[in-house]
Amino acid sequence: MALIRTGVALDSDLLKRFDRLIRKEGYENRSEAFRDLIRDRLNDDSLRSGDPFVVGAVTLIYDHHSRLLPDKLMELQHGYHDVIISTVHSHLDHDMCLEVVVVKGALSKVKELGNRLIGLKGIQHGRLVMSSPQAYAQQSGKHQPHSNHHLKH
Repeated sequence: MALIRTGVALDSDLLKRFDRLIRKEGYENRSEAFRDLIRDRLNDDSLRSGDPFVVGAVTLIYDHHSRLLPDKLMELQHGYHDVIISTVHSHLDHDMCLEVVVVKGALSKVKELGNRLIGLKGIQHGRLVMSSPQAYAQQSGKHQPHSNHHLKH
């Protein structure tokens, strides 16, 4: 991959704020920070168009004593076995649990699962984070996106 140098005109105050932010976040230089911003926008655009293949994670925090919640989580996850790659269950303390559900598949199905998990009664906090490998494959030209049937558990 060839690197191409380009120039960007920015307001000096905006650039100062950006430099403070990237230092705080540990970037070594502006170029890498700009590349990350561009990748994020490409990913966001990919998630808005059509029904692309995505990978991601659903994080859930809940009290495992919530009535029937562990059973409902397990039942729902079994219903989406084709979307779930793996789950990690961690005990935060005597009562609270963190569960991370690693997912892959069509955007619509992954979002459906994420919404259903997060919406279960007793979930105290949940978040779905997704990325479209297709966005990066198009950007880098290195890899073609995987269809759902290429990835097996």
